[in-house]
Amino acid sequence: MARILFAVGLAWALLASSAHAQAPVYRVPVTGVVELGLAPFIERSLEEAEAAGASAVILDMDTPGGRVDAAQRIADALQDSPVPVYTLVNRRAFSAGALIALATDRIYMRPGSVLGAATPVDGSGEKASEKIVSAMRSEMRALAEARGLDPRVAEAMVDESVALEGVVETGRLLTLTTEEAVELGYAQGAADLDELLGSLGNGSAPVVSQEVNWAERVVRFLSNPVVAPFLMTLGFLGLIVEIKSPSFGLAGIAGAVSLALFFGSHFIVGLAGMESLILFGAGILFLGLEVFLVPGVGIFGVLGGLGVFAGLYMSLLGGLPTEPDFTRAGMVMTTTIVLILVSAWALIRSLPGNSRLTRSGIFLGDRTDRSIGYESSRPREELLGLHGRALTDLRPSGTALVGEERIDVVSESEWIPQGTAVEVVSAEGYRHVVRRVDPA
Repeated sequence: MARILFAVGLAWALLASSAHAQAPVYRVPVTGVVELGLAPFIERSLEEAEAAGASAVILDMDTPGGRVDAAQRIADALQDSPVPVYTLVNRRAFSAGALIALATDRIYMRPGSVLGAATPVDGSGEKASEKIVSAMRSEMRALAEARGLDPRVAEAMVDESVALEGVVETGRLLTLTTEEAVELGYAQGAADLDELLGSLGNGSAPVVSQEVNWAERVVRFLSNPVVAPFLMTLGFLGLIVEIKSPSFGLAGIAGAVSLALFFGSHFIVGLAGMESLILFGAGILFLGLEVFLVPGVGIFGVLGGLGVFAGLYMSLLGGLPTEPDFTRAGMVMTTTIVLILVSAWALIRSLPGNSRLTRSGIFLGDRTDRSIGYESSRPREELLGLHGRALTDLRPSGTALVGEERIDVVSESEWIPQGTAVEVVSAEGYRHVVRRVDPA
């Protein structure tokens, strides 16, 4: 009986070991600039790895850095992941990349790779404000402490005023090579992904490489600073046209969809928050009060305009904006305003003359036909300058014979007796204005 129990236990252990060996490892590429569109991709990858029972997630990293708020969001997701996450620095992990790497369970570095240089900079390459630097320094220190590493090394990557004897002197920002990081205990060496997996005991595990899906590509496209102004412009033009129309139609739907795509994409990538949505909604509400309930007051229109533009501007900044983010948001808003003004001018000039829109009843033309329900008279420009004779006294209206046509006319100023020679000086629809013609 003991032998049977021993055999069953051994078989169970072998099966468990085999199942563990076959658990997949997820490889997630972190390449190029760290931007807010990267955060949803990494969050999805971590969720899929957990659902698949993955034994580990490997961030294959080669990045010059990027947005601090994007790195913070990614770091939060990495720390909350129940699946162990490791970083393979595949050449470089600068700035925001260093923060992300420190948020993982362990850092591996290929020979010739570098880690550090995490000081936030502005658009001109200068050091960012002390507020931003302090936030980054605190983040790096906290991550190092959580992993049991020397926090001063992490701080020295952010602040050049931090000196470490034998490592970096005051006035120089710390950037670690593979050998230096290994010596300080910040990383382990690994020639490639296979060697990393071998050191984790997952050498035979299948590797699942993650890729950005179509939805994430769409979100990144819609939140691109080049695309955002066009979405806002279409949204505003649609709402403006809808306000001028008697009922809700295609223009309003197009405007609402455009604004929904703008705010939705920016909300997903973490740029827009609830405060920006609330400001924008309050602005729309005040504009509606100005247009429909209390027109002419002005204060609601001003408050509405400020709320709308403040909400849009805030949705372009993110959680921890730097000077380049403020500049980028200002450029997007300026481009949007210019596009709105140019498009509105073009619409005002061209749409009223559009025959299709006139036939549909959206615009009222100079002449309509019976199918719309009423009939007007077309301008008679060919009558201008023609001479005729008053068939009745013009006091001031009456009838005149112009050429061979009998028409209703009105005197320009004085009463004109029957039989007097007259000249047509205006022909506007049914109203034909004439004046006396003195004999030569």
